Amino acid sequence: MTTPHDLDDRLRAELAALGAPDQRRDLGEPLPDGGPLTGAQALALFDAQLTSRLLDLAGRWLSGFGEGYFTVESAGHEGDAAVAAALRPTDPALLHARSGAFYCLRAAQAAGAFPATPSSPATPDPDPAASPEPERSWSESAPMGAVSYQDLDADPEEDADPGEKEAGSLPVGAGIVVDADGDATVVVPDLPQPAPDDAFAAAARDVLRGIVASAEEPAAGGRAKVFGRADLAVVPTTSTAGSHLPRAVGLGLALERLRRGARPTDGEADATPWPADAVVVCSFDDAAADHATATAALNTTGWYDHTGLRIPVLFLCADSGASAEGWVAATLRSRPGIRYFAADGTDVAATYRVAAEAADWVRRQRRPAVLHLSTVRLMEQGDGDTARDPLLATARLLVTSGYAGGEELLARYDERGWQLRRVAEEVLDEPKLASPVEIVRELAPRRPVRVSRAVAEAAAHAAGPGAGARAEAFGGKPPELTGPLTLAQSINAALADGMLDHPGTAVFGHEVAARGGVYGVTEGLRDRFGAARVFDTLPDETSILGLGLGAGLAGLLPVPEIRHLTLLHGAEDQLRGEAATMRFLSRGAFRNPMVVRVPGLASPDGLGGHDRNDDSLGALRDVPGLVVAVPARPDDAAPMLRTCLAAARVDGSVCVFVEPIALYHVRDLYTDGDDEWTAEYAEPGTWADRHVPIGRARVYGVGSAEDLTIITFGNGVRMSLRAAATLAGEGVGSRVVDLRWLAPLPVADIIREASATGRVLVVDETRRTGGVGEGVLSALVDTGYVGAARRVAALDSFVPLGPAARQVLVSAEAITQGARTLLAR
Repeated sequence: MTTPHDLDDRLRAELAALGAPDQRRDLGEPLPDGGPLTGAQALALFDAQLTSRLLDLAGRWLSGFGEGYFTVESAGHEGDAAVAAALRPTDPALLHARSGAFYCLRAAQAAGAFPATPSSPATPDPDPAASPEPERSWSESAPMGAVSYQDLDADPEEDADPGEKEAGSLPVGAGIVVDADGDATVVVPDLPQPAPDDAFAAAARDVLRGIVASAEEPAAGGRAKVFGRADLAVVPTTSTAGSHLPRAVGLGLALERLRRGARPTDGEADATPWPADAVVVCSFDDAAADHATATAALNTTGWYDHTGLRIPVLFLCADSGASAEGWVAATLRSRPGIRYFAADGTDVAATYRVAAEAADWVRRQRRPAVLHLSTVRLMEQGDGDTARDPLLATARLLVTSGYAGGEELLARYDERGWQLRRVAEEVLDEPKLASPVEIVRELAPRRPVRVSRAVAEAAAHAAGPGAGARAEAFGGKPPELTGPLTLAQSINAALADGMLDHPGTAVFGHEVAARGGVYGVTEGLRDRFGAARVFDTLPDETSILGLGLGAGLAGLLPVPEIRHLTLLHGAEDQLRGEAATMRFLSRGAFRNPMVVRVPGLASPDGLGGHDRNDDSLGALRDVPGLVVAVPARPDDAAPMLRTCLAAARVDGSVCVFVEPIALYHVRDLYTDGDDEWTAEYAEPGTWADRHVPIGRARVYGVGSAEDLTIITFGNGVRMSLRAAATLAGEGVGSRVVDLRWLAPLPVADIIREASATGRVLVVDETRRTGGVGEGVLSALVDTGYVGAARRVAALDSFVPLGPAARQVLVSAEAITQGARTLLAR
């Protein structure tokens, strides 16, 4: 491993040994070998690279005395600054942890500090008839009273000294200074020292604030060390290998849909912060290239391209050679539908040329590409070849091209180092997060009044200006006129109303369009709203959630469907590590509203280990800020779904809407044909009055409702009502509390209803260990409940096949017996 001290010493020695150029060139001139950069641009890239390197060293220095809490070094990866230069500062960038130089260069771009390319297509062609003033790249720094060479009027009649060097052979960019005695001297100006408050210093302050956990850090505000800033179009990501790639794919797809006429959630064409021709850039390293989430994202990208859908994403893989030789290149080259570009990531001129070609191709074609950069890892876990140090390579380019001398570059390195040392000392004195309220403030804000108002506005629109469109969408017969609906039918109608109300709402998942989903819940939606808003995806849950993450970030309101709860577990990091952390890592500057529909919970018919049978919700309830809803009845499902859609739109909430499979098509409650598990769909005029706020339970009184409180959810509601009816025949009055919301739990309702009887039976169809019942009992204990309590829960077992399932799942009989035992105490 190369230590920071060794790396610093070696770079300093190599810079000093570079010497002076044989002939000086003006920084405004292009590279002498016809390369794509000017000297000023190459110097700016060097500034970005050295700033990133010095940030690595500063992070180690701060950690050495306990003030630096986390950093991942970018040493050896600094060539990605050239990729940033080839893109626009408005192109959304999702960066991995070794992207320090990219971030620094992006900050310079956004501040207008990266020099424009004279031959850039964005630069208007000069008028041939015009006579522009000659460039004076150095004259501003010339001594007072000096006259630049370009301003001297030549005297054609004056004979030149035969021994004097002709003006045409002066070093490019050189000048002549005439002193008070009239003597002229050829001078070449030194490079100006970096300003202490330039864009690179500002970017360094951002990163140093992250390292020391300053509350002033612009992305996460001291909550994490990430690269992110909304005004730089840099979206903060977690350090999980490749977990941000699915979001990048979703963002690219959403941007292209918006460019083609889709409307964001507020209906305004300019609601999205990204330009119409934006390119999404997503960086990762060779270790992440083999990660499941990365392969899922690349596979999904190729599949969409194969089907004709456009995704303008540029994947950037920084390959330090940790994998088997040639493996990463072979993997990336073989990806169907993704164009492959490659460059030496230690050569900024070559990287810039190839990156510009790749970015231009993606921008024009609106199709995906991958840029494979060969890099080296010089610190931390790496033991790369220091001879391939990208900073040294850029320094050599500047010297051999005549733009700077080695001593000048070393002085520049030292000056920036002192600037960063001063900035590091300044950020140490900045405040840190000091209270739980500060920490969780942006995690998942709840504004229930605004959510309620949004529901009321949707109702007013559906009953007023939108009534005609609503009638047409429902074929002239809106759902409130069709008679009692089942749970599945009620969800379908609520989805349709949601899509009518929110033009940016998109419903997607495996076969949700063609087949209406596994259980027919989305049947007919594509015919009503078109394939652009209701569409099928690959049967890959990671990619489905990634599409939702990107769509939400772009300003849409995604409603992805995961086929079964079991399948969600393999993709939960997209919820935990990506969706739920977005506001937390960006201080609310970015958000990804989303309502994830998941058919789930166990089916009593016993399908064994089949993916339709899963009763585990613990992993979802453990995610901070995530809203988990479980409707049991049709007349709850529609208003709860409306609440989730409104919360996503108003607060950027991420909601998981778990739909009990066993109740989808159930019509009866107590006896066959009683139709008591169906309900009329509410007409829009009643939506506001029937609004179901997040975190509010529903209570059913059976009999006197004075003897026992049964707290449950999902399938447990129907079973508990049946058990309560049996107990009522025995003279026992019960209150059945349907939690409806499992995160956050309706604690106030739980305490109120528990205290009303002093006897609580918690019916939990999830497993006994880690189940919802543990949270309910903890809430009772935490709030000082002193009555009796008992729990009926599913066993800590997977659901077996056939009738054996009833041996491990909750049943109405088990609930009845549990209540009798509790009452007998």
